[in-house]
Amino acid sequence: MFWWHLIRWLHLLSMGFFVGGQLMLAAVVVPTLRGGDNREAIRSVARRFGVGSAVAIVVLVITGSLMASHYHRWGDGDLQVKLGLVVLVGLLIGWHARKPELHVLEGLVFLLSLAIVWLGIAIAHF
Repeated sequence: MFWWHLIRWLHLLSMGFFVGGQLMLAAVVVPTLRGGDNREAIRSVARRFGVGSAVAIVVLVITGSLMASHYHRWGDGDLQVKLGLVVLVGLLIGWHARKPELHVLEGLVFLLSLAIVWLGIAIAHF
């Protein structure tokens, strides 16, 4: 039982980093540093968050796969929608990395991330 609690904890911690980091960037960092000569500072923060996000996503995929297998959830409709949104978020992140000036992508990634969290709660409390 300890290992499944640890796996779920890692999953939730990684989700908190990914989604919470997006909220922090959108609500605090970008508005504070926008304008003036702060473009490089914003880019630096975004790059560091990107590295942390990459690690978080790897942990989310591994722990999520382990839990889906352990709890026999691969056929669950909510999980299928969640996985589809995860793929869409991944594509949007890749697009945003190539076109950072398309700020609407940031908003879409954040909104879809919130939907993924919602579905995760639905799956966990089935």
